[in-house]
Amino acid sequence: MQPVKIYTTATCPYCIRAKQLLKARGVEALDEIRIDTLADGRALLAQVTGRRTVPQIYIGTTHVGGCDDLVALDGRGGLLPLLHDD
Repeated sequence: MQPVKIYTTATCPYCIRAKQLLKARGVEALDEIRIDTLADGRALLAQVTGRRTVPQIYIGTTHVGGCDDLVALDGRGGLLPLLHDD
């Protein structure tokens, strides 16, 4: 399974939903980066992803985007193949 990295904050409902969907699809280990615990978390997020909103999700080297992007990817059948693209 591809590694999954997700940039989050503790209280973001979209972050919680994205993590639930990933776990439901078999992802056991998330590399979660809590930007709300970092001094310059938003700046880091913008530097790495080019975006300022959470969640931001990477599967392997592919930037999926946010929660809505993840849900849409799953809805069209693209999430599981991307997760298992070894």
